[in-house]
Amino acid sequence: MPFLIEPVLTAGALAGVPQPTLAAADGLVLRPWRAGDAPAVHAAFQDPAMHQWHMRACDSEEEAVGWITQWQASWAGENEAQWAVVDERTDELRGRVALRQILLGSGVAEVAYWTVRRARGQGVAARAAAALSHWAFEEIGFHRLELFHSTVNEASCRVAVKAGFALEGTKRSALLHPDGWHDMHFHARVRGD
Repeated sequence: MPFLIEPVLTAGALAGVPQPTLAAADGLVLRPWRAGDAPAVHAAFQDPAMHQWHMRACDSEEEAVGWITQWQASWAGENEAQWAVVDERTDELRGRVALRQILLGSGVAEVAYWTVRRARGQGVAARAAAALSHWAFEEIGFHRLELFHSTVNEASCRVAVKAGFALEGTKRSALLHPDGWHDMHFHARVRGD
C-alpha cells in the first residue's frame, strides 16, 4: 500500500556523511565519541546525581568503552546520534548530547543530555542542546525535536526552556527511575520556532 506523503528524511540522511563536529556557544564543541573518552565517561557516572536521573550505571572503564562503541555505531544505524560535549581548548569532557529515537520518515527525534558534575550550572547542556537543534533543523532537515525529563528535575527543565524547547505537557507516571515512577515533562521544538 503506497504512502500518500513523502518521508521528511530518507535513509542516509545521517549515515551518508561522516558524523560532524559542531561548534556551540562560549567555547564548547560537540564531537564524535572516541575510545579515549572512556575514563571520563566512567568518572561521570560515579556521581550520585547521575544515578538519580539515569537508569544505567557504568561500573568500569571497559563498560564505558562498550557504550562508546555503541554510540559510534548508532550513527551508521541512524537510530541515534551521540556527541561528546567538550571544551574547545582542552578537549575536556563536559557532557553528552544526543538525538535518540530517530524517526527519519517523520523527521522527529528526541534530544537527550547530561553533564559532568564540574560543568553543571554553567549552561553547558543548554548550549549543547541549542547547537544540536540548530544543526538538526537547518543542516539535516528534521521537523520536530522532543525532550523529556522528570518533573522533579528542575535543572533539566531550565535547560529545556533555555534551549528553546516549549513545555507541551506532563506525562503522568511515565518513566521508572531508581526511586520509583516519575511524571515526565514533555518539551518540543519545531523547525521554524
